Amino acid sequence: MASKQSSFAIFICLFLAVLRNGILEAEARAFFVFGDSLVDNGNNNYLATTARADAPPYGIDYPTHRPTGRFSNGFNIPDLISQAIGEEATLPYLSPALTGEKLLVGANFASAGVGILNDTGVQFVNIIRITLQMQYFEQYQQRVSDIIGPQETQRLVNQALTLITLGGNDFVNNYYLVPFSARSRQFSLPDYVVYLISEYRKVLSRLYELGLRRVLVTGTGPLGCVPSELAQRGRNGACAPELQLAASLFNPQLQSMLDSLNSEIGSNVFIGANIRQTNIDFISDPQRYGFVTSKVACCGQGPFNGIGLCTALSNLCPNRDIYAFWDAFHPSERANRLIVQQILSGSTDYMSPMNLSTIMALDAATNV
Repeated sequence: MASKQSSFAIFICLFLAVLRNGILEAEARAFFVFGDSLVDNGNNNYLATTARADAPPYGIDYPTHRPTGRFSNGFNIPDLISQAIGEEATLPYLSPALTGEKLLVGANFASAGVGILNDTGVQFVNIIRITLQMQYFEQYQQRVSDIIGPQETQRLVNQALTLITLGGNDFVNNYYLVPFSARSRQFSLPDYVVYLISEYRKVLSRLYELGLRRVLVTGTGPLGCVPSELAQRGRNGACAPELQLAASLFNPQLQSMLDSLNSEIGSNVFIGANIRQTNIDFISDPQRYGFVTSKVACCGQGPFNGIGLCTALSNLCPNRDIYAFWDAFHPSERANRLIVQQILSGSTDYMSPMNLSTIMALDAATNV
């Protein structure tokens, strides 16, 4: 009897060791990032564009206390996801340091100012539009294939985690950029949203064709409530209604499109992250989350610190942790942490059909 118990105990120990190794192997996965300034970690530093965050006080709370090209006082959403899954942060694809083994960690292709549409952000001139980001990803795969071979490269890409964030600029820096913009003359808002969703579907389908099998897709935040829109379009501190309507139309249709794509594929490839709901939580009740304000940006000038760029001459709050917004458009690092917390463990109100922790557990079990 004792011998049987001993054998069973050894079996359990071996099983747990195999399971642990499988989980560790599943966690050691590449991470790819596509999108706009919410997730750009420095690509625009290498471009001749005004859409950049390479001067103080950007990066004031980053470990180096220096600007990195992230539109944040510190870490941004991709950084915090990398930390959560136990990986080092991906480098910008345009960084000269992205060579050799660094390539196997993944890459960040995001570029501030871009949207779903190629005419979004034209005022920024030289940015990496989403079509070019995907071309760079094809180039990336060839570079990795030269190191580890095509079969291992395919495995690396298939098992990778991907984050894509697009949509906000298609409203802020396109449809509503100027009165009577070209797109607003072409489309009513509801028709524009339908058009955006159809174009976004093409982008996501292409990412699937390129081998990506776990893709986190974030919706837009409550666009009318960012300090810039409060300053320019809001009345008496209220969120700008037209931008709020845009977000309320876009986000549900985005999730429906993701569900449709997954149904066609027969697998939960695309995971919707309801960033709008997370933002609404701390915008509607900032004190509950430890913020003193969700209206005034930490860095900026004018009403709500929402006018113009964040520069060394701007007003700067002494404690970034108590501000929901870092600059006129972008969350503070602490707000980003709240967003990533919901990506990791949020209910279906925040993540559909499942959160990132569930994805990691499922993938670990599959790879054991």
